[in-house]
Amino acid sequence: MKTGLRWACALGAMALPGLAMAADFDGSKLSPLWGVPFAGILLSIALMPLLTPVFWHHHFGKVAAAWALVFLVPFALMYGLQVAGTSLVHALLAEYIPFIILLTALFTVAGGIHIRGNLHGSPALNTAILAIGSVLASFMGTTGASMLLIRPLIRANDNRVHRAHVIVFFIFIVSNAGGSLTPLGDPPLFLGFLKGVDFFWTVKHIFPETLFLVGALLVIFHVLDTWYYRKEGVLPMDPTPDTPRLAFDGAVNFLLLGGVVGLVLLSGFWKSPVVFDIAGTEVGLPGIVRDIGLIGITLLSLQITSAKVHEDNQFSWGPMLEVAKLFAGIFLTIIPVIAMLKAGAQGPFGAIVSAVTRPDGTPIPAMYFWATGALSSFLDNAPTYLVFFNTAGGDPQALMTTLAPTLAAVSAGAVFMGANTYIGNAPNLMVKAIAEDRGVKMPSFFGYMLWSGAILIPLFIAMTFIWFR
Repeated sequence: MKTGLRWACALGAMALPGLAMAADFDGSKLSPLWGVPFAGILLSIALMPLLTPVFWHHHFGKVAAAWALVFLVPFALMYGLQVAGTSLVHALLAEYIPFIILLTALFTVAGGIHIRGNLHGSPALNTAILAIGSVLASFMGTTGASMLLIRPLIRANDNRVHRAHVIVFFIFIVSNAGGSLTPLGDPPLFLGFLKGVDFFWTVKHIFPETLFLVGALLVIFHVLDTWYYRKEGVLPMDPTPDTPRLAFDGAVNFLLLGGVVGLVLLSGFWKSPVVFDIAGTEVGLPGIVRDIGLIGITLLSLQITSAKVHEDNQFSWGPMLEVAKLFAGIFLTIIPVIAMLKAGAQGPFGAIVSAVTRPDGTPIPAMYFWATGALSSFLDNAPTYLVFFNTAGGDPQALMTTLAPTLAAVSAGAVFMGANTYIGNAPNLMVKAIAEDRGVKMPSFFGYMLWSGAILIPLFIAMTFIWFR
């Protein structure tokens, strides 16, 4: 589910190399019913804010915990406490904790940078911010770019009547599509890099697709925002006072942001034989150093950033807490779903895996694009990428050469289609939470999918016929 998962990093994500599921139970033997808790938490995120908004606002953490227990308790009864405990520890140590540490670091550091000055949210300015964010996303991750630019963008449009569409396109472009050109941009590409895919392979092979998607979205957005802008007529007085010039307060956090990027890259390049086994989960020294370093950067940012910068940014921990609680439930309930997918053609979801291959055994790039993208819209895109990377043979040299169209399809599907839902990528939900915290009325879960269905899906269909036939 991409769960948005991991990176969030702005390294776009970036999140972490330790994605392998604990293999103490056979996913091919599981019933699809084990996916009910995961479906339940997704439906809760989608429906409860609409049906019971007050209850959801105060108790969404309890709802996420309840669905996690709906999975864990029967799982422990059927497979034993040891297997359940091993799976729980793996999900926490190898995935959730590093994910949250990285997100928290990016959230804190970016929240300590205040762009002083009054930007006026005209269609031209809004389009320019989205374009800049799309470039930054591949170098500082979709999460980093999102956290850096979302507050200035909201502030620039604080006198606009129609603002939700600005945030929706920000999620499309900055929180997703922009992170497609380097392993720094999004977690699945980083995993491909760790598997042996060249650092610059992606930019060489899906740059045209990225340029098409981002370019088309920018054009559509500019036309739509211009229509809204003219429809609003004379704008009310801008509540943000004008200042003589733009400037950065808390600029030292840019150095800390560079430190975050450096630590994530270090954990990918550094190969250490030192590994600690914690209840069946192997935790490598590079990952430990990375996480300790990220915690240190988070605390340092809080220490050196003035209270006024946080106040000017309207910084609060609400959005971070919401993401942390919801993704805790998601990371746990997704355990059996990923196990069933990893079982391949022999598992409960074998029809999905088999659908991407022709009778003669050759891959179908278009099917890889849509299968990877569809699952990445609701599941963690990082393990989804690995599933189809391995389904296509798992040999990075072959995938980068003779099977390049297939690897391009998997890469594009995992990154681009994370924009299809709020839970497709971690930055999506964070941006939504920050926007709502700042008074922007965002579309509901299904309302957002109407936007993505109307705008993104036709573009993905066009891309299929142009590049993935």
